[in-house]
This record gives sequence, C-alpha cells and structure tokens, in this order.
Amino acid sequence: MITLNTIQAALSAIRSALCVSPCSQSHALSERAGGNVFLKLENLQRTGAFKERGALNKLLSLSPEQRNRGLITASAGNHAQAVAYHSTRLGLKSEVWMPLTTPLVKVSATRRYGAEVVLHGTNFDETYDASLQSCRDRCATFVHPFDDEAVIAGQGTVALELLEQVPQLDAVVVPVGGGGLIAGMAVALKETNPRCRVIGVQTSLFPSMSAALDAGAPVPVHAASTIADGIAVRCAGKKTFPLVSRYLDELVLVDEEEIANAVLFLLEHEKTLAEGAGAASVAALLHGKCVLEGKTVALLISGGNMDVTLLSRIIERGLVKDGRLIRWRIPLPDHPGALHRLTEVIAANRVNIVETSYDRAFCGVSLGHTVIDLTMETKGREHVETLAKALTQAGYDHENTA
Repeated sequence: MITLNTIQAALSAIRSALCVSPCSQSHALSERAGGNVFLKLENLQRTGAFKERGALNKLLSLSPEQRNRGLITASAGNHAQAVAYHSTRLGLKSEVWMPLTTPLVKVSATRRYGAEVVLHGTNFDETYDASLQSCRDRCATFVHPFDDEAVIAGQGTVALELLEQVPQLDAVVVPVGGGGLIAGMAVALKETNPRCRVIGVQTSLFPSMSAALDAGAPVPVHAASTIADGIAVRCAGKKTFPLVSRYLDELVLVDEEEIANAVLFLLEHEKTLAEGAGAASVAALLHGKCVLEGKTVALLISGGNMDVTLLSRIIERGLVKDGRLIRWRIPLPDHPGALHRLTEVIAANRVNIVETSYDRAFCGVSLGHTVIDLTMETKGREHVETLAKALTQAGYDHENTA
C-alpha cells in the first residue's frame, strides 16, 4: 500500500544516491500564465530522468535471493537507463528489453551503464509482454517500469522535494504515461497539502490514463507513433490507476505540435533540453490546457534524453507551430522579372526565404503561369499577418501548404 510514510521512507533510502533536482522560477512562463511558475528539473538527474528514484527504491527493496536471480525490465528508455546504472552501481546484473523504435541515444546509454540490451517489439506493450515471458522462463526478478509499489513510492519522492522547495504550491502539472510518477506524487502532495491541485498531462496519441478514467478501469488504447515516447504507454497500471482516480484533480491532453513547441520554448527561454515526454507539462500550460492564472505552479520536466536527429525535427515542428517557419504557394506570371518583384515584397518585410520550388506542369496552373512554393522564416504570427497583407496589397494570392 502506498502512503505518505512509504514515500518518506523511500526518500530516506535513495537520498544519498540521487541529486535534489533544481526547482527554479521561470519568468517567461510566469508572464505567460499570469502566475508564479516553477520548473522541477528532473532532466538533470544522472541518467537524465526521474526514473532513477523508483528504480533505485525497487532495487534496494529486493532480497539477496531476488537480486541473485538476475534482473529483467522493459522500458522505452529512461527506466532502462535508471535500472542499468543503479544495478551496475550496486554490483547487480541487469537485462533491459527495449522497443525497436527506441531512440539510439537511450539504447547506447543503457548499454554504457552496464546492462545487456534486448531490442524487441514495435511498441512498449510488445516489448513488455516478451520481457515478462523471458523473466518467467528464467525465474528472474522483474523490475516494472511503473506498476510496482516500490517504484511508485520512489517516484513520489519528487513531490516531497517540491514541497520543501516551493512550500506555497497551488498546483503541480505532471506528465503521465503508465501512472507511476503521477500516482506517487499525488499521494505525497494530497496527503501533505490537500488544497494543492494535481494535474496530469498525456499525449493525445496515447491517452491511456484518460481512457482508464473514462472506463473506470485500465483499458488498452491504440498504438501510435509519438515524439513523447517516454509516456507512450497503451494501458494504465493496475496499481497506479486506483491512486490516480482517487487523488488526481484533472487530466489534459496535448498534441504533437504543442509538445514540439514546448521543447523549443524550453530551449530558447530556459536553456533546458527536455525530451518530448518531459516537456508535456509545459505544453499544457503554454497552450491553455490548464488555466492557472494567479497561482503558484510547479511543472515537472521529467526527462531530457533526446536523440539529436529527433531534436532537429522537433525544433522544426516547433517553429511551424509558432509561425516562425511557413510554407506558402504563390501563383506568378511566367515571364522575366516576376520572381524579382515578388521577392522585393518579401524582402521589404524582412522575411527570409530558405527554400524555393517552381511548378509549371501541376497544381492546376494555366499556360503562361507558374506557382512557386516558398519556405520562409518569420518572427512569429504577427509578422506572418503583416507579410500576408503586404502580398495581398501587391496583388499576390497565397496559400499555406505547411
């Protein structure tokens, strides 16, 4: 049973091996939200995510016999690294099963921390089922990534630190996958400060906890591809769900573009790298999914293990969401000087062209005309509106093709 006492005991057990992650005020987000917004930076843990807390607490709770059987776990990345690192540190052998789609940076780090890695399955659930069967066949000890009482208690220690760092909290916004983090934190927060609102955030592509709350029990949702792989869990946990349904105040969903925009916002304004799942709480606040004006709020940045190739794509999508990267199709008469006159209008409005593409044969253009697709960099939505007005006044039609 998860109680405030078990979470306090977990904090005592793991405190010496983990850092107290910083919790600093974000002036940029405070201005946006009209309140006092703090960021709890769990992406600065040794393995880059909060998962160390639950994994270490679980390992420390094992008997010598359970340890000697060998450890097996399944994870999309962050729990994998946590188990690998702390198992090796404690002199234990670990085998980590990861989906084939896991970002390379997480696979490489897990191996570097000393675990044997098995890549299997196209999503977490396939990987989990196979790893559990292997565990049974070999009588090994399974370390569940979220649906385990020792893991839940360990994750709840984040909330105890938060309450010390920001005593007057009105609300906490937390990314949600299988529910281990939100369950542990909700128990600690509500049992200590019942007036503090606990708000969960899921990606709309994997709304497993949302579906569970609607159904009254954990139910599987359709598998999809998401940039928030750390919370891409098809079914909420059997142990986490009762705690979430009891203590959670609100659960909101964010889409891919909103998450990408949040990653970009954290890079630009907070000089902080968050992975997609880690930025979900910021996405919810930035895009009005939770209204917390005048409140003192903590957003959990749950992880920062991002593949650099994915990061480049996320930044690009974030720029599109923010209106700073646009792609327009503009019809032109097909004669000398037409492009020059168009680019004069664009240059006069201080917009930068980064890519062009001509088309005479397709797009339904008439003979003697062409269309040009322009990818352009702007300063944001207002700048885009200014450019649109200038083009209209100059006699140019334009169509957004992004």
